[in-house]
Amino acid sequence: MASMRDIKRRRSSIQSTGQITKAMKLVSTVKLQRTKQAAMNSKGYFDYMYRTVSSMLGKAGEINHPYVLGNGSTKKAVVMITGNRGLAGGYNSNVVKLVTRSELKKEDVVVYTLGKKGREAMNRYGYEISEDFSGMIDAPEYVDAMRLSTILLNSYRNGEIGEIYLAYTNFKNTVVHEPKLMKLLPVDKAEAIEGPTDDAGGPVAPMNFEPEEEEALELIIPKYITSIIYGGMIESVASENGARMQAMDNATTNAEEMIDKLTLQYNRARQGSITQELTEIIAGSQAQN
Repeated sequence: MASMRDIKRRRSSIQSTGQITKAMKLVSTVKLQRTKQAAMNSKGYFDYMYRTVSSMLGKAGEINHPYVLGNGSTKKAVVMITGNRGLAGGYNSNVVKLVTRSELKKEDVVVYTLGKKGREAMNRYGYEISEDFSGMIDAPEYVDAMRLSTILLNSYRNGEIGEIYLAYTNFKNTVVHEPKLMKLLPVDKAEAIEGPTDDAGGPVAPMNFEPEEEEALELIIPKYITSIIYGGMIESVASENGARMQAMDNATTNAEEMIDKLTLQYNRARQGSITQELTEIIAGSQAQN
C-alpha cells in the first residue's frame, strides 16, 4: 500500500492537472460558441453551392472540359484540415485515418496540409507533403481559401495533379463531428442530380450557358472550389473546439474521480496510522503495568 506522503503528492499533482483541464475546457467553450455560430451561418451557403454546381452539371449534358473530364494526371491532391494543437480527443487522428485508410494510393497522393498535427502525422506515414498552410487554420479567412484554391487550380491546369480532394471534419452539432473526404475536381457528374425535375415533378429544360461552357466554367469552378475549402475550414475549426471541450471535460471529470479515490485512500492510511499509534501506546502502557 502506498504511503500517506505518496498519496498526498499524487493527489496534489492530479489537482493541478484538473485545474489546467478545467481552464482549457472554459477557453474551448468560449471559442466553440464563436466558431459554432460562424459554421452554422455559413453551412447553408456552402451546402447550397455544392448542390447548385452539381445540379448545373447534371442538366448541362456532355461538357468537354478538364474540370469535368479530368486532365490525365494520376496524381491526387488532398487538402487535409487538422489542428495545430493536440488535446482534442480523436479530432486530428480521425482525419489522418480517413486519408491513410482510404482507397487513395500513397504513391499517387500529394498532401496540402492545414494544421501542424496533420503534417506531422502524414510525414510519419511517408506521404508527400507539397505545401503547408498551417497558419491559415488559426483564424480562417476567405482570402486564405482563395489563395489555396488558386495554387491548386494552377497545378491542375498544368497537369501536375489530376484530382483534388478535401479531407475535413463536418460539424453537425456540439458533440457530433464527422470526418469527410470530398472530391472537388474533376467534378463527378455521377453525384450530380440525375433526371432533373421541376416542382411539379416534370422534366425541366437542359442547362444553357451564356457565355460559352468553357468560359462559364472558368468563372464558376474557382469560386466553387474556394467556397467549399473555406466552408471546410470553418467547420473544422468549430469541430476542433467542440472536440477539445469534450476532451477537457472528460479529463476534468476523471481527475475529480481520481482525487476522490485518493482522498479515500489517504483517509484510510491516516486512520490506519492513528490506530497503529494508539495500539502501540496502549501496549506500552500495559507493559509498564
